[in-house]
Amino acid sequence: MRAIMIMYDSLRRDLLSCYNESIVPMPNFERLAKHTVTFDNSYVCSLPCMPARRELHTGRPNFLHRSWGPLEPFDDSMPELLKKAGIHTHLATDHYHYVQDGGATYHNRFSTWECFRGQETDTWIGNCAPRETEYSPQLLSPQSQPEPLRTIRKSGGWQNMDNRTVCRTEADYPQTHTFDNGIDFIKRNAEYDNWFVQIETFDPHEPFDSPDNYLSRWFDPDNEYEKDWPPYAPAKEDEETIDKIRRKYYALAEFCDRSLGRVLDLMDEYDLWKDTMLIVNTDHGFILGEHDWWGKTSMPEYNEVAHTPLFLWDPRGKTSGEHRKALVQTIDIAPTLLDFFQYPIPKDMLGKPLKAAAEKDEAVREYGIYGIHGGPINITDGRYVYMRAVRTDGSEIDEYTLMPTHMTMLFSVKEMQRAEFTEGFTFTKGCKVMRIPVAARGAAKITEDLLFDLEQDPKQVNPVHLPEVKERMELALANLLKENEAPAAIYERFGFVNQ
Repeated sequence: MRAIMIMYDSLRRDLLSCYNESIVPMPNFERLAKHTVTFDNSYVCSLPCMPARRELHTGRPNFLHRSWGPLEPFDDSMPELLKKAGIHTHLATDHYHYVQDGGATYHNRFSTWECFRGQETDTWIGNCAPRETEYSPQLLSPQSQPEPLRTIRKSGGWQNMDNRTVCRTEADYPQTHTFDNGIDFIKRNAEYDNWFVQIETFDPHEPFDSPDNYLSRWFDPDNEYEKDWPPYAPAKEDEETIDKIRRKYYALAEFCDRSLGRVLDLMDEYDLWKDTMLIVNTDHGFILGEHDWWGKTSMPEYNEVAHTPLFLWDPRGKTSGEHRKALVQTIDIAPTLLDFFQYPIPKDMLGKPLKAAAEKDEAVREYGIYGIHGGPINITDGRYVYMRAVRTDGSEIDEYTLMPTHMTMLFSVKEMQRAEFTEGFTFTKGCKVMRIPVAARGAAKITEDLLFDLEQDPKQVNPVHLPEVKERMELALANLLKENEAPAAIYERFGFVNQ
């Protein structure tokens, strides 16, 4: 048995032509859909990047207990479980957060790995030249950004510009190197059994930088539009600017489609369809001016972010070219792979294998929760989305961890001075953990609960007032908080009774 997972970052479901009519030609995703089961009701769980990846390893939500951070000593890691069982696991990636403080425990869970440098603000190319005071031309104008973002983006913008100096042709881009490495692994091992390769690219994450041959479809090469890095902030730009930023994203998405096609070609060439599982997924989407916002995490997690593409080829059932309505989530990927390799699923994994859902559209769950640590808690049944607002002042929230790092730094001394050991949870396997009060970072604030009827309002423009539906969703949310062992403070934070 062999398995391949192709993972993108910030890939929007609604822009894939195999899901909807789209102005972006994505022929390889259409080709993929003919070979696989397409899940129409796939949702995120924990956001953003590293919380989502923790779920790829552990198969359980983590945003109720922890923000962006490493794997914990008590976590069940799917790649490591397979590695210990004699399945060779390989990671090919350009997602540079794996080699920062807040992600540094993930890649070594694989048997082998390779990380290609240069995406976004990866601290890679060193340049000691004096800097101008204005922003990099790749960023939106400072006037469109809140003051904290203007300060943060200055150094990051110039680092990104330095990294781009080595990307002159398509062959130079980190995405190309990532797929080259994954394809090389498959070719080297096509005659062997018992391996899993995760080919994971940072694209189409912002900044929306892609080779000229993709940009030329969307822009006049003699009048190239430079700005390609929207902030996580309100979209205050004019319609022409918003349209051009979107076209930058479309060009990068076409680059992603081309890379997918390279792996599909390999599946055909080596007849891997007969015995090799294929999963194609993303961690979340991205808001491109809809709801008057850019980005993710700073606003409510609308479906442009939360409703994700997911494709599965399972050679055991050989179901292809069909759509499934079952409500599935990121937490289901780890148990799906463990089940495929006939490895027992740990009791702490709350996700479910997708074999029956792929073959017969068998229900996986009735409700799914998702969110970002410190922000609103969202729940969906596939028809409705209910966003539960924070009831307290919301300025602080507790972290439960034995690995106190943020994205790019250790927890501060001031934060650690407030840490105290507390009894853990069943999934911490007898370990006490540190409870550390911290500022709620980067999470959306909503002043009231929001309920959307996706059947009548798929773009989530007009919240509805349906008391019976809201009451049902509240009860389901309370049950899921209990199932996920939400800390006691979460109940108070969101106005629930802890039972």
